[in-house]
Amino acid sequence: MVKHSVEHTERAGQGRLDEYLDELAAALGHADREDPFRSYCIGLLLDGERKSVEPMAARLEPARVQAKHQSLHHFVAQAGWSDTVLLEAVRRYVVPRIERHGPITAWIVDDTGIPKKGRHSVGVARQYCGQTGKRDNCQVAVTLSLSNEHASLPVAYRLYLPEAWAGDPERRATAGIPSDITFQTKPRIALEQIGAACAAGLPRGVVLADAAYGNDTGFRTGLTALGLSYAVGIQSSTTVWAPGTGPLPPKPPSGRGRPSRRQRRDDDHQPVPVKDLALSLPASQWRSVTWRAGTAGGLSSRFALLRVRPAHRDEQRAEPRPEEWLLVEWPDGEAEPTKYWLSTLPAETPPEVLVGTAKGRWRIERDYEELKQEAGLNHYEGRNWRGHHHHASLCIAAYGFLVAERSLFPPEQHPARRCRKSPELPADFRSRAAGHHPAP
Repeated sequence: MVKHSVEHTERAGQGRLDEYLDELAAALGHADREDPFRSYCIGLLLDGERKSVEPMAARLEPARVQAKHQSLHHFVAQAGWSDTVLLEAVRRYVVPRIERHGPITAWIVDDTGIPKKGRHSVGVARQYCGQTGKRDNCQVAVTLSLSNEHASLPVAYRLYLPEAWAGDPERRATAGIPSDITFQTKPRIALEQIGAACAAGLPRGVVLADAAYGNDTGFRTGLTALGLSYAVGIQSSTTVWAPGTGPLPPKPPSGRGRPSRRQRRDDDHQPVPVKDLALSLPASQWRSVTWRAGTAGGLSSRFALLRVRPAHRDEQRAEPRPEEWLLVEWPDGEAEPTKYWLSTLPAETPPEVLVGTAKGRWRIERDYEELKQEAGLNHYEGRNWRGHHHHASLCIAAYGFLVAERSLFPPEQHPARRCRKSPELPADFRSRAAGHHPAP
């Protein structure tokens, strides 16, 4: 009876996978792309240490590895289908299933590093890599994910192109970088992704980001202009006007020349770094807040919450910036505060909601971990712009199916991970990744 139930569940899961891939295949533009698309996605969902083209080809068709490799490689590295259209199809299928467990509450911005050897893979440079936790030779991609308490899904993915790459015509041509891709900071890339999500009418949530994005005043201002609330990390050196203080009004007209419209500062009217403000607070300003259940009980820490005005270059403005929340975390046992956020959530927001919202970024780490470990995001061995983004979009498509399946089953059951059994590799198979010759 148990065996029959398991077999029935697996058949049902296979049927849902077929339905999902059929729906996504319609976004590819040509019928002859359907077979390599299905094969690539199934290859990403199968077991296997490496999910680059050649090992997947060997698992999918052990007797025809070379032909399968050529088919998959052409589809991912050369075929001209649209990443944007495919990701739209993924979210049309997956987001409603996530919303069965509650509305979308957050838009999470982050970036992920993919360590690389050599200098020829598109966008590779020595830069901070989150996967290794240090400056390393890597590619970095900016993503936007939709999230609620149950699940999250990446809906946009763009490789960050360092200035050295953006301004090098020879490297651009070799990597096939489109002419309209210029150097942009990561916050600028993220803001474009968010603007596109707004234009597409995606269900809105509070924008969450770490200090690499939140410390950028233009990023925060752009979110407000789009009508979005945020809870974003900032650096300890970020300056604000303490409660009850602010810049001086413009100088009164002198009767000569054009009257000044800019706010002023003097020795007695200066903003303060958020760290200095936090250290000056009395003990009564700090409270313990629990924001969600963890594996060993509720997660809690010590916080201060204040209404402040950001001060960045406000002497060039005619009006003070609006008040918003400053949230500071100072865990017991630490010598000084450890984290800071600014948030435009309403002034009446309860502390538990404000803290819980700001702490919601943890879900993106789960996305990245599973995109890499389950779907092989960091396994692509090609070097060009199109292939990198096609592989990433296909990984998100595979991951999207896992997310959709989890909307139907308890967390401890993962039927999507065992939809198909991997065939055995040929005894003499050796991936080029194991040697000195990377795949093209």
